[in-house]
Amino acid sequence: MRILVIEDEVKISSYLNRGLQQDGHVVDTAALGGDGLLLLSRGCYDLVLLDLMLPDTSGFEVLRQIKMHRGSPPVIILSAKSSVADRVRGLEEGADDYMTKPFSFSELLIRIRVIMRRRLPSETDASRQTTIQVGDLRLDRIARQATRGERVIDLTAREYTLLEYLLQNQGCPVTKRLIFEHVWNYSADPQTNVVDVLVCRLREKIDADIGVKLIRTVRGLGYVLDSQPEARA
Repeated sequence: MRILVIEDEVKISSYLNRGLQQDGHVVDTAALGGDGLLLLSRGCYDLVLLDLMLPDTSGFEVLRQIKMHRGSPPVIILSAKSSVADRVRGLEEGADDYMTKPFSFSELLIRIRVIMRRRLPSETDASRQTTIQVGDLRLDRIARQATRGERVIDLTAREYTLLEYLLQNQGCPVTKRLIFEHVWNYSADPQTNVVDVLVCRLREKIDADIGVKLIRTVRGLGYVLDSQPEARA
């Protein structure tokens, strides 16, 4: 899953980032509410972990902004505010759960899984589907084989992982750093160009000599796989 952590305390943010990545998630962090809302406007997230006491704005205001949009991700509040009034307010404002600090990380993982099981039934969850398709591009995750129309596409292990990741987030731009962390499983060096090289190789195999280009660059952000790029440009 892609998880956004909006938390200004560096130690807690790093603790969550490290633990969630070890559990197999891709994580973005923001220390300000405004930065968190900006990340949400640019990408697709499966879950938000939200602190209430942020330097620039109230976490309740951030929560309201998130929940204004249809299809917004579930939100778990992680806060030192432990009064009944605060917990009630958080849930009334639209939070899916509320945990007080300090909290058990193992309990947090269980609550995340419960929320995601409720929100993402297995038959519609792209992370569990055995096949994923966009336009005439089809990925068989059991056979680990990609086809475009009748053409079988020969992929390396990393090309396959990148294609699967882009398909799971179809229509949603993903940053180079997220791609790096997902494909190579460690934090990105901002100077490296390995993501660009890998995307270029995948493009040559997926989009070469075909009118409809599925993989495109989102300037200043990263890449997106979309069957109708002209409608989203």
